[in-house]
Amino acid sequence: MILIVLFIVASFLAYSNGANDNFKGVATLFGSGTTNYKGAITWATITTFLGSVAAIYLADTLVKNFSGKGLVPNELIQDPNFAVAIALGAGITVFLATRIGMPISTTHSLVGALFGSGVVAVGSAFNFAKLGNTFLMPLIVSPLMAAVVSLVVYMLFRRLRIALGVSKKTYVYVSEETKLTPQLQKKDDSVAVGLVGQKTTKLSIGERNEERYEGHFLGIKAQKLLDYAHYLSAGVVSFARGLNDTPKIVGLLLVIQSLGIEWGMIAVALAMAIGGIINAKKVGHTVAKKITPMNHGQGFTANLITGLLVTTASIHGMPVSTTHVSVGSIFGIGTVTKKADVKTVRNILLSWLLTLPVAALFSALIYWLLK
Repeated sequence: MILIVLFIVASFLAYSNGANDNFKGVATLFGSGTTNYKGAITWATITTFLGSVAAIYLADTLVKNFSGKGLVPNELIQDPNFAVAIALGAGITVFLATRIGMPISTTHSLVGALFGSGVVAVGSAFNFAKLGNTFLMPLIVSPLMAAVVSLVVYMLFRRLRIALGVSKKTYVYVSEETKLTPQLQKKDDSVAVGLVGQKTTKLSIGERNEERYEGHFLGIKAQKLLDYAHYLSAGVVSFARGLNDTPKIVGLLLVIQSLGIEWGMIAVALAMAIGGIINAKKVGHTVAKKITPMNHGQGFTANLITGLLVTTASIHGMPVSTTHVSVGSIFGIGTVTKKADVKTVRNILLSWLLTLPVAALFSALIYWLLK
């Protein structure tokens, strides 16, 4: 019975992960106006699922790390109650954050849940040194690295664009409004009241203006080439997220000996996809629209850096957070343009600080109740 419960709560964690994380890879596509929400979430779902499948062959190290191996004694890893407490504690934390639209890290939630249950179970026997070196350091360093790298790369790209003779133009949307006003109309010996329409032109500067690139590169229109590259970079980020996050959840299912890693990966991938399709909109709006406004080139740069950093981390078994890297990259762009929303970034940082202790408390309480 407890193994069935473990599978259910792991699927709930995967669902919450998809709801909170799936859209982050394509947030810049939506935020820059390259595509609409439906197009963005569809592309995210496809590429994330492909990343999850690839994790079967490329992410053994992450599966072992997030089973708890090395943090707690091996006999505890085989305890289904321990795995249930971790999955449910992390899943509740991520789901609550999703409901209020805060983009938090499932990785951070899992680390907090591992810590909470582990300390309740074994006390001082918990490997605090590995917790810091293997888990916490990558989580702290990755968003700072992403912000700095995206800032530098965007400035280099801007210089390259100017050198290639590609110009940037702002298109302002113009709308017409017709105002109807009553007016007396005299005809022969009778007087009637009629409506006269008066058209006014309205410029929506700052509301729906769009920056586009004019010029050619290798015989292809610069804007079209950039859009293709942007889609590709968004796909890379989503693929990398599936590659990095799926093994972390599957690691909790290793105690179900009859369920192979391959089937665990597929089950988690499906739950993540469903969560993203149903519940990703609120978090997606926060990441895409509230951190900073961005144009096509800025969105492409942020996604490119995120994809490179997360993919590299996945291959080397480092549990970085796609959320932290993605938000860090977008904030780096906002720092260059001086348009970052400080209040939104402050709220996101606060949610990050609370993630680990909240997940630890939930997980510790659940494990204590189960035992």
